[in-house]
Amino acid sequence: MMLHEFPRYPLTFGPSPLQHLKRLTQYLGGAQVWAKREDVSSGLAFGGNKVRKLEYIVPDILASGADTLVSIGGYQSNHTRQVAAVAAHLGLKARLVQEKWVPWEDPTNDQVGNILLSRMMGADSRLDAAGFDIGIRDSWKQALAEVEAAGGTPYPIPAGASEHPLGGLGFANWAFEVAEQEKQLGVFFDTIVVCTVTGSTHAGMIAGFAALEDLTGVRRRVIGIDASATLEQTRDQVARIARNTAALIELGRDLRDDEIQVLEGWAGDLYGVPVASTMDAMALGAQLEAMITDPVYEGKSLAGLIDLVKTGDIGKDSTVLYAHLGGQPAINAYHSLWDPAA
Repeated sequence: MMLHEFPRYPLTFGPSPLQHLKRLTQYLGGAQVWAKREDVSSGLAFGGNKVRKLEYIVPDILASGADTLVSIGGYQSNHTRQVAAVAAHLGLKARLVQEKWVPWEDPTNDQVGNILLSRMMGADSRLDAAGFDIGIRDSWKQALAEVEAAGGTPYPIPAGASEHPLGGLGFANWAFEVAEQEKQLGVFFDTIVVCTVTGSTHAGMIAGFAALEDLTGVRRRVIGIDASATLEQTRDQVARIARNTAALIELGRDLRDDEIQVLEGWAGDLYGVPVASTMDAMALGAQLEAMITDPVYEGKSLAGLIDLVKTGDIGKDSTVLYAHLGGQPAINAYHSLWDPAA
């Protein structure tokens, strides 16, 4: 099927807004920097990138007759919060597995932010001590079995919706949305920068921009900034999902290796644990643009963008689009980073 032929259930206000980050651009003294704000794209519990993915999964959920969405993430998972939001919106139940993906010992880590919002929306959110892994988890399989054993009809949504067969479509469509906005604003983004962990946001973009390139002949650079600290696993997963999504939308060719870029250098040693560059980038975005980013994802991808512009890897003549994927509710669990008494 062609991309426009896939059913889509609207969960956003429409196209997410573009913002020219003029003060950040001036500060860096290089490329023109813009942001596409997925964090303000939906009215469902603060939105974020997973809402866009779920737009293409909801029609399958409704067709399945399921009564319970079953998903998984860390204690401060943005994804599970957005699954809970969609469940509430559709009048369904949500069963969430919340594993300890981040060795962050704040006593409020499993009580505030994303997990609090999920519970407010009625989700059955259960903690699990297992650590980080972007693959398919036994705890999630067990949750599916438990819902079924209790008489429910579960619908499986893996971490980040990334391993779902339709998980890349939302951001393949995002690429075409960007192209339409470029026409309206008279701007062209030659470089896209996006955070990547479970991979389908970045992978969907790769497939979508590849399709655009084949239609227009115009090539762009789509850069994934690794925030997983498991670089090879993430790179492999991005490539696999991108190729599967490209086949799904009938791209008609294999993706080139140069179309799949996952860069390292800003994740630190552990997923979810901020490093100095994360904190510097978060402060810069907040103080120059009042653009709030989180320590797990967007702080790290923003750090990558800043360094790539400063070093000239992204050239002065470029116009770069930073994909802001949301995630701010998790900041509550990291409040000690801004302790005024420290």
